[in-house]
Amino acid sequence: MKKILEELLEGGKLSRSEAYRVMENIGREKYSPEEITSLLTIFRMRPIDPEEFAGFREALYDLSNQVSLESDGSIDIVGSGGDGKCTFNISTLSSFVVAGAGYKVTKHGSYAVSSITGASNLLQKLGYEFTTDQDRLQRQLDKYNICFLHAPLFHPALKNVAPIRKSLGIRTIFNIMGPTINPSRPKAYLLGAFSQEVAHLYGDVMAMTDYNFSVVHSVDGYDEVSLTDDYLHITRSGNHLRKPEEFHFIRHRQEDIFSGDTIDSARDIFINVLKNECPDAHKNVVLINSGIAIHTLDSSVSVEEGIQKARESIESGRAIENLTKLLNDQ
Repeated sequence: MKKILEELLEGGKLSRSEAYRVMENIGREKYSPEEITSLLTIFRMRPIDPEEFAGFREALYDLSNQVSLESDGSIDIVGSGGDGKCTFNISTLSSFVVAGAGYKVTKHGSYAVSSITGASNLLQKLGYEFTTDQDRLQRQLDKYNICFLHAPLFHPALKNVAPIRKSLGIRTIFNIMGPTINPSRPKAYLLGAFSQEVAHLYGDVMAMTDYNFSVVHSVDGYDEVSLTDDYLHITRSGNHLRKPEEFHFIRHRQEDIFSGDTIDSARDIFINVLKNECPDAHKNVVLINSGIAIHTLDSSVSVEEGIQKARESIESGRAIENLTKLLNDQ
């Protein structure tokens, strides 16, 4: 590791294979906490290269407790976090709306880092029981089109570095890698990025894979399409700057999509959106993200058509019914 650190400090970069070996060794606890701290600090001081990210990501996937779930194709809808905006749980809500529309979702997530309530906090509050049991996850996916993979149960390598990340108290490369290492290897990803730099990094890395993917970033700093400003939408076909008005949405104020100060308020917003008993701002931001997710998974469906399918999922009651049945059948 000493040689690697010296090369990086002199401005060098890791090849994809070198990055893979470094992350593999981290996961297998072959480096000291001081060496890992130095490595994480270097990558906080300069941008990570896409080849480095790809190597790290592949190693973390190989080190994960992988799960094989059968379907015609599923999607993960997940944000990088770290935007500091404290929105309600838009990605998780979109996941249940997409599932209610008849599409498979293998949602991967964890506890909150920079917000009041992460996906795991919310689902735990609702009564969802985390599991690594493949048969149980498969049954949920078959019956309700959705299952949830609680990240700490599937990534022992991340557990090994948790004390180091906590002691540093700063965002590290692990924060942005987490959303890209779903252990079920879904067919598609909708990734939200907290900055344009991370959005382009995600786009470059995902272009190296065979996933269907969309990366979104609202230019006013959200790791999702917030409808508070224009947003960047990156796909395999290129980078596009979109306006909310293109899909007939008005712009909302940032305070309109705030989660509240407690997990209870976040839970109430979540349930009210699925019940179609919510402000337009809450419903609209879920519709646009759900529509993009459906289009990403199934390119034969346009974003506009995806938005309509998401609207029907909510307004028909299928989304809330699906959640209720899932929580009652564990």
